[in-house]
Amino acid sequence: MTTNSFGGDCLAGVRVLDMTQFEAGPSCTETLAWMGAEVVKVENPKGGDPGRSLGGKPGVDDPYFLNFNANKKSITVNLKDPKGLQLVKDLAAKADVLVENFAPGAIERLGLGPDVVRALNPSIIYCQVKGFGEGSPYEKNLAFDMIAQACSGIMSTTGELDGRPLKPGPSLGDTGTGMLLSISILGALYRRKSTGQGEHLQVAMQDAMMHYMRIAFAQQARTGKAAPRAGDTSVTGGNPPMGTFPSKGGGPNDYVYVYTSRANPEHWRRLLAVIGREDLIGDPRYDTPAARAERAAEVHDMVAEWTRGRSKHEAMEIIGAAGIPAGAVLDTMELTNDPTFDQRGIMQTIDHPVVGPFKMVAWPVRFSGSPPPVKPSPLLGANNDDVLANWLGMGPDRIGGLRSDNIIG
Repeated sequence: MTTNSFGGDCLAGVRVLDMTQFEAGPSCTETLAWMGAEVVKVENPKGGDPGRSLGGKPGVDDPYFLNFNANKKSITVNLKDPKGLQLVKDLAAKADVLVENFAPGAIERLGLGPDVVRALNPSIIYCQVKGFGEGSPYEKNLAFDMIAQACSGIMSTTGELDGRPLKPGPSLGDTGTGMLLSISILGALYRRKSTGQGEHLQVAMQDAMMHYMRIAFAQQARTGKAAPRAGDTSVTGGNPPMGTFPSKGGGPNDYVYVYTSRANPEHWRRLLAVIGREDLIGDPRYDTPAARAERAAEVHDMVAEWTRGRSKHEAMEIIGAAGIPAGAVLDTMELTNDPTFDQRGIMQTIDHPVVGPFKMVAWPVRFSGSPPPVKPSPLLGANNDDVLANWLGMGPDRIGGLRSDNIIG
């Protein structure tokens, strides 16, 4: 059996009808596209996914859209026209997976709810992303990434202990939810191979983010108190030295993170040797996590005095080489300009027909040594003829009629 060493054929032959927008849904379907599924994004002829126009440049898809819709196809369908609605039903009848993240109740009002589509195609994996779960008192509420983070406990554990709750930088609520859904889709597809059984998958962003909070819930169970904010340490409690330390340069991200594990006392002893304080090895005032916790500020200052004399890269290299976990705080520009990510395929540059060369983060898992290749996101409606011909067997005349009637834009 011949295999594609880049992972792009894992889901070959799987058809995905993508009725998602913005990020939570598109990040899920993009993952399936990277694995080789044929993902057809259904869009409004008048502008398409709102993510296309976030940059405000007419006719130029925003980097936001490019990042979440690579390797897909796009068709435009007027869902307000009965003929357009029927067209999508016909496509759904041929699909293996349908994913939607419309506002609560919207897909049902359109006439494309799970009962309707699963009656047309009992073996389909019908997937829905919402802000709040069915049965929740807030199930009708709208939600975006930051709402999910607020309502799941994530913000409550983020920020300085005596400060206000903060939103972490990554869009965990959106892409994090999309990843959990994509994994569930793969499970449902695997089962369907032997049973033919379809599925109705539902994931709420609030529920998904609680999944990412399991360490915090464990801490609550351990202490009987809500998991606290922990600054740059951990909700499970600090273990000095642990956190960000200033480095030479003085810029906003000139810091190095140093972590000494409770589970490995050697980390602390090795660090003392690195910073030239071997005299403290075995000193009972510092030898245990509990002892250091009582002198946390003193321990922090001791390490910071050493890190301030070195760049964050030098500090990471020296501390890491000594067998102590350490990491320079890198910003997006530093990561973009690091050639090793290009060399390893973790960042790839696409050649977009309108935007031109565009570098983006690819799928991080390697298949036989290489991540799947990234292809540019589709122009709005670029694949109307292709999809209608290959999925529904339509000829040029019929497709032309749909175009003339403004069904497909």
